[in-house]
Formats: sequence, structure tokens, C-alpha cells
Amino acid sequence: MDVVITALGPDNVGLADPIIHYVTGQGASLSEIQMYDHDEAQLFAMLCRLHLPDGRLDLLEQAMQKIAEKTGLAIRVWSPDKRADRPRIALCTTYRTETPRAVLQAVRDGRIRAEVAVVIGNRKKCEPLAEEFGVPFELIGEADGSANEDAMVQMFDRYEIDYVVLARYMRILPPETCWQFAGGRIINLHHGLLPGFPGFRPYHDAYAARMLTFGATCHFIIPELDAGNQTINQETFAVRPGTPLEEVIRRGEQVNEPSCLVEGVRRVIDREVKLHFHRVVVS
Repeated sequence: MDVVITALGPDNVGLADPIIHYVTGQGASLSEIQMYDHDEAQLFAMLCRLHLPDGRLDLLEQAMQKIAEKTGLAIRVWSPDKRADRPRIALCTTYRTETPRAVLQAVRDGRIRAEVAVVIGNRKKCEPLAEEFGVPFELIGEADGSANEDAMVQMFDRYEIDYVVLARYMRILPPETCWQFAGGRIINLHHGLLPGFPGFRPYHDAYAARMLTFGATCHFIIPELDAGNQTINQETFAVRPGTPLEEVIRRGEQVNEPSCLVEGVRRVIDREVKLHFHRVVVS
């Protein structure tokens, strides 16, 4: 059984030792360990990926809970094998409805073999969409649209989320949230081709560069922004010279972005690809 353990909390000495000693003592084989000390924030973060003999996940979860109580760390134990037939998705949204609708429809049609357990928004724009598909909607946004990150993490835990899908969720997740769900659990749709056109206005930037090919990128989110290649899927479309920017954006938002995200999520859910040491590899 493949297992990912993440730990986050106030920096101190010896925080990793009890975790590593326990899992190795249980006969686990380690395939990835990452540890970061963020001195300026006095924060310790850790990811441990391992293979555990079958039937020991419950014991591991209980042991990690005791270690968390002793060390003050927020420790999460997650296995993609636990709900391999139907993993649970949290769909995070802001204003645009095309991409979350595409994921919800793909799940309903069986193209994505998962369950959308909750739609989360920092705005209420997608609440009617969630109601249409019979999925709970949770608002975590303040009046100005800023997100309550602690509430978001609590939602992920309450709904027992396996994968977080950012479907044009127009807020940057803080490193603390990324670390707690690290290891290839957070999937994002960027409405531009990476690495060429990052930022919030990739259509405008590509158009200003006189590009005739536009696209979208589905990628894993990781805590360290420039750590490598996390692209899961990219899809493009070409336009004729002189095509208005408005038409480019319309085609991108209504057709290309939804298609790109659905295929990216499907690849992850079907375990065709995974994240290993911040890089996408074939499973």
C-alpha cells in the first residue's frame, strides 16, 4: 500500500525522528523524504512517501495521531489505495463556472471515476452549479473575496478529501496548506501555457506577444513554486491572424480550459501519472 505522510508545525529539534523510526519499524520501505525548515516563519514541514504492508494503515494512523499530540505537529496520513475505486474530490471555485461544470459532468458521465464530495468557493458564484449537481457547497470567502485558509483545510478534513482540484480558483494557496496536502493531491488549472505565460492575465500576455496559439495547463501544486516540472496536461488551440482577444478568451474559457482540466484530473484519478520529488512521472 502506497502512503503519504505530511507533517507541519512549529520548528523544533527531533520532529522527524519519531515518524521515521515508527514507519521503518513497521517494515515500510521509504521512497521519498522531503523536509524544510522555514526559519523566518519558524515552521517545520515534512513529506514522507512510503510503501506499507497491507493491513497496517489503521495502526499507522493511530501512531501518527499520538506523535502529533506529543510534538504539536499537524500530521496527515493518506493513501491513494484507500479509496482507489472512487476517490473523493474537493472542487475549489471562484467566479468561472465552465471548468467546475466540466469536472462535475465528467464525474456524472463516468469519464472521471471519482466523487465530487464538496464544491468550495471564496465567492458564491458557483453555489447554484453545486446545487444543480447535488453536491454540497461551502463558502470560505470573506466579503472582499479573501479566503479563510483554516476553514478550507477543515473542509478538506471534514469531507475526507483525497484530491483538491482548483478549477479557476483565483486565490494562491499558502505554503502551509500546500504542505498539508502535498505529494500530488492538489491539481490546478492555469488558463495559459506554462512556463511561457504565468500570472493572472495569460491570454492578454500571449495576445500582446502576437501569439496565434493559446492554451491551458493542468499541473500539480507544490509548496516550492520553482521546484521543477509539475505539468499533468496541456491543451492548445490556434486562431487566425486578426482574431479579437475577446474571441480568444471565449474559446479558451468555454472549450479549451474545461477539456484540459478534465483530462488532467482523469490522468491523476486513473493513476497514469503521479508526483515524485516535485516531478510528474508515469505511474
